[in-house]
Amino acid sequence: MLNESTAEKLLQRARAHGADFAEIYVERWKNRSLRLLDLAVQEATSGINYGAGVRLFFGTQVVYAYTNDLSEANLLEVTETLARLKGGGQVDAKGAGGLDFRKSTARGLHAPQTPLEARDKRWRIERLAEADRAARAGPEIKKVQINLIEWDQEILVANSEGVWNRDHRVRTRYMVTAIAENEQGVQTGFAGPGLSVGLELFDLEPPARHGRAAGEQALTLLRARPAPAGPMPVVIGNAFGGVIFHEALGHLLETTAVARKTSVLTDKLGERIASEAVTYVDDGTIPHGWGSSEYDDEGAPTERTVLIEKGVLKSYMVDRWGSLMTGYRPTGSGRRQDYTFAPTSRMRNTFIEAGEASVESLFAGIEFGLYAKKMGGGQVRPGSGEYNFAVQEGYVIRGGRVEEPVKGAMLVGKGPESIQRIVAVAGDRANAPGMCGSLSGAVPVEVGQPHLLISEITVGGEG
Repeated sequence: MLNESTAEKLLQRARAHGADFAEIYVERWKNRSLRLLDLAVQEATSGINYGAGVRLFFGTQVVYAYTNDLSEANLLEVTETLARLKGGGQVDAKGAGGLDFRKSTARGLHAPQTPLEARDKRWRIERLAEADRAARAGPEIKKVQINLIEWDQEILVANSEGVWNRDHRVRTRYMVTAIAENEQGVQTGFAGPGLSVGLELFDLEPPARHGRAAGEQALTLLRARPAPAGPMPVVIGNAFGGVIFHEALGHLLETTAVARKTSVLTDKLGERIASEAVTYVDDGTIPHGWGSSEYDDEGAPTERTVLIEKGVLKSYMVDRWGSLMTGYRPTGSGRRQDYTFAPTSRMRNTFIEAGEASVESLFAGIEFGLYAKKMGGGQVRPGSGEYNFAVQEGYVIRGGRVEEPVKGAMLVGKGPESIQRIVAVAGDRANAPGMCGSLSGAVPVEVGQPHLLISEITVGGEG
């Protein structure tokens, strides 16, 4: 994608103009998408992104530019222009020393077994048809929509400290939405597995299983009653249940917020900020995790970062700029949507670790509460972690038993407070994929947790 000679000239030129650090990020990204409605093809697209971003540091001041013209002349011109923005117009020959690039060996954590090119569109539709058939679990299911997305991304990061790292990222995800309707109204169910794999996703996550889950959820919601309202104990389901703490806690632990002191968790390392039952981890090395990679988008190896251990804050998620601003060790957390964005500190696969309680024990002793089996989307106030999240599938807990389904429930609270109210954590941790938007664009992430019990959350509902 870029030869070493051109990269060396560019980085030397940046240093000669007074930059303390220079980096080039190069990307070639092939993507495909397929959308079916009742198995009729509604949309089929493909494309290629190809370009580069140049980033220069002058102390803690950063300038960034991107281009899809990767000729040596143009890249040098981009670098010169950036340098002039910081007043570095005079070339200092002493700053143009030679570079000895260090090439790291990939760990092979995420190599796909079945390349995306191994099957044609007909094969894909046949496999997705398995989800469509399974989703039609009753006559009330009126429509089934399925989206398939596939990414094949190659990146290269080279910098003035001698880093020269490549990464190859292949991701596949399909999403099933079942729409049910009766005299009570319209409800939808959803399932959407995704991993850093090729087409073997269809064997690892069978379409029939997830189609059935989407259909059953839609049918359950058709008979659901309005959710109760008020403060009450809440059991939150595993997997995508972790979205609350991703949004309302995880973002507060990124140095994107911590370095600017816009997070309520700034300067709290070593303090108890959560229940002792909570260990919270961000891990970019999970084999084939949706948010995993060999290297981050600054060329640093990814790692497993323990953020909170038994309630005590142990680390933040730190990128290069965040490290300069705070003095904290970088954690391989620099991420970006594509070459048109400069990287910032971001989550990868972030989850609450498994505990020792049984799932059944979480419900015992609850006279009246809510079981938020599956979470949906929501809103978070940056800085404070105040949130409100929709419960996609919920049930009343009465006398320690899970009873009738309810709809329209919202969970309202503050992430830093809610994580202190976790009183028991089960041992059934699972992760689920999603997309997270922030300053450096939308990136694939996993959220996760086991079933857990929060002693009190305010539930918004119409019941």
